[in-house]
Amino acid sequence: MNAFSKLKMFKATRLTQQGSLKKSLSLIRSMMQGSMNTVQKLQGLSTLKQAQPTRKTQTAPKSTPKTERRADIYERGMPLKKTAFKGKGSQFTEHSFSNQAGSRSYKLYIPAGYSSKAVPLVIMMHGCTQSPDDFAAGTQMNALADEMNFLVAYPAQPSSANQSRCWNWFNQKDQKRDTGEASIIAGITQDICNNLSVDKKRVYIAGLSAGGAAAAIMGDQYPDIYAAIGVHSGLASGAAGSIITAMGAMRQGSVSLNQNSQNGSSVPTIVFHGDKDTTVNPINAKQVITQFKGENNLKVVTKNGSSEGGSKFTVMSYTNSQNNSQLEHWELHGAGHAWSGGSSKGSYTDPKGPDASREMMRFFLSHTK
Repeated sequence: MNAFSKLKMFKATRLTQQGSLKKSLSLIRSMMQGSMNTVQKLQGLSTLKQAQPTRKTQTAPKSTPKTERRADIYERGMPLKKTAFKGKGSQFTEHSFSNQAGSRSYKLYIPAGYSSKAVPLVIMMHGCTQSPDDFAAGTQMNALADEMNFLVAYPAQPSSANQSRCWNWFNQKDQKRDTGEASIIAGITQDICNNLSVDKKRVYIAGLSAGGAAAAIMGDQYPDIYAAIGVHSGLASGAAGSIITAMGAMRQGSVSLNQNSQNGSSVPTIVFHGDKDTTVNPINAKQVITQFKGENNLKVVTKNGSSEGGSKFTVMSYTNSQNNSQLEHWELHGAGHAWSGGSSKGSYTDPKGPDASREMMRFFLSHTK
């Protein structure tokens, strides 16, 4: 690579860190003549335009002035305070959290059954181009919260942090404990735990795509906070260290995982991934399982099934000597890059698949710290 190309790469990396992915992509295109297919893969990282499964699913909503105004509201969320939420019926409120790494807004769902008794907490990390409202509608996690009585929080990635509102899972500073976005997400989690009646032994985190990669990072870097994690169509913690290596990891898996990893901290993990996913290669699901399995000697039990919508799947459960499932890998046959069993009210969902939200909650609630 000549000096001019090195300068372009440096500028592209800097633009990516600043969230200006379109400008970064423009520079990268000029360095990769004749590789249009590769560039299109890179564009998929930021826009998720390839994220729809092979079957017909809900497409991503187009950006409108109303959507932009909503994003601005998220950035103006108020800090969470010890408020008497109890006995007021279900509520979906907006809040914000700030620390030395920056600030993020989030939406918090409080079910009608919330009282003085400590309840579980689930952090839900949306994918690129999505918002807390969109992700809540697609996953239907709030309805499960009403049924099972737990709190749900949806951190919001603003366009000021990433132009396509992707969590920056590929930036090294956002992969380490107590730095970057990882510290902000942990801060949101702890802020809710400190201000509401939360069972701190039953705190969980899950996400889709970029949000799934962020959830893997949180499970890896904060095993003291999260009792279990869920990764849907995502990547392992530290699967990439830059926009360029992120492109390779999405296409063919990571060649080297996070050097700051807690060495597969053995946090119980449930993974969902479509075997026809052309945005994030299904090999990444296996790498997530490998990362969190660590050195543990677990027995693998495999079963096949079919959802009510007719979608076939294979589940591989990794059980310990007490026959308790520590890891679950749901391979969704024929599925693409979408939340399995989700509602068409949200984007990037596959309503015909097995209910990932319900299965995640079953798995989560069977694990406590």
